[in-house]
Amino acid sequence: MTDRLSARETLALVTDDSTFTELPYPARESEPDGPLAWQGYDASRARAAGRTGESESVVCGTATVGGTRAVLIAFEFGFLGGSLGERTGDRLESAYTYAREHRLPVVPLIATGGSRMQEGMIALTQLQRVARQSALTREAGLPQIAVLRDPTTGGGWATLGAGADVILALPGAQVGFAGSRVRPPDADPTAYTAEAQVAAGAADAIVEPEELRETLGRWLRLLTTPWEGQAPVPVPLGAAGLPATGWEAVRRARSPQRPRAERYLDSYFSYRLAISGDRCGGTDAGMLCGFGERAGRTVAYAAQAGTATRPAGYRTAARLIRLADRLGVPVLTLVDTPGAANDAEAERQGAGAAIADLFGAVASARVPVTTLLIGEGGSGGALALAAPGNIWATPDSYFSVIAPEPATAILKRAPAETERTADQLRVRPEDLAELGVIRTGPV
Repeated sequence: MTDRLSARETLALVTDDSTFTELPYPARESEPDGPLAWQGYDASRARAAGRTGESESVVCGTATVGGTRAVLIAFEFGFLGGSLGERTGDRLESAYTYAREHRLPVVPLIATGGSRMQEGMIALTQLQRVARQSALTREAGLPQIAVLRDPTTGGGWATLGAGADVILALPGAQVGFAGSRVRPPDADPTAYTAEAQVAAGAADAIVEPEELRETLGRWLRLLTTPWEGQAPVPVPLGAAGLPATGWEAVRRARSPQRPRAERYLDSYFSYRLAISGDRCGGTDAGMLCGFGERAGRTVAYAAQAGTATRPAGYRTAARLIRLADRLGVPVLTLVDTPGAANDAEAERQGAGAAIADLFGAVASARVPVTTLLIGEGGSGGALALAAPGNIWATPDSYFSVIAPEPATAILKRAPAETERTADQLRVRPEDLAELGVIRTGPV
């Protein structure tokens, strides 16, 4: 990045005018030159204070962002590289405690090089304090939305940044656990960027500075205003009449003209924001996950986009459902996949474990989960996203233990028998209703 804003400038960029109020900071008696008696440390702190006008590397306070009140933690990189020391930990702990006491979301605005060397292991252990505070805030059902500024490295990235529920990043920001001076000399510098972290599924989105206040405000509203009760079932957007045969149901679901997830989500929400990535190094464009506004309240969504779902897609959906569950937001899932990806790379990426994880997330969710089958329902790769006992289906969809073609092959039937096999599998919406797999009634 060419311009590096100070903590105060960053706060002014994202908060509503004249709403920021700085929190009081805990008092601490400091030993001369810190806990290690590092010669010249006090002088370095004094010079940093003179340059920045700050007394520590973080500024903490409350403000409204797009009308939603939150606790904000802004790092001042000009103060010893935004490093974390013992007094930084005091401020962070105090800010998180205030957020829990007043039921406020937390927004870390990060710009740090990591732990402060002049305080040695005392500085490093502040990461444990921060992780504890973040975990307590998560358990309290309060959202944490991180904004990655330049740079976000070391323990600041590995706690406040990567540990947040939603991670936004400014374009061109340096982001990575290893700072620029400690990487291997032949390391590819593009791997340590915000863009690379989004591509790898470790962050959700790049946001331009001029769009940050609006985007952050929308995220805060979405994560703090849940829909009451079960999410409404979307209205079917495709064919009206039911299919006459099983094979007709399959052909309808596979038709290029049949409405896909994007169209359903656009019709269902006034606006929506996506989360991206499984936080394990992967993304899947065929699994759309996020939160959307409907009639002024929030519904979470996880929607298959008609492709074979990859392990990263299942893990991202599980992440979405667990986050919605913690925040008390009901979930809508849209099922539409020929099945789980079954290539060798999918196996190496842990397809079975990823599907199992999603089954577990859906099964253990305390918030209502509503499912609409909008196209293909291919075996367990589709069922993993479906809510037990609360599945609905459109007339241009089918659900099957296995697709008719491989079923025909397994049964050693001629390809011409595929249509008959589809009928025997009873894959039509009306068949599924009769079997008790899906619900019926007004949608």
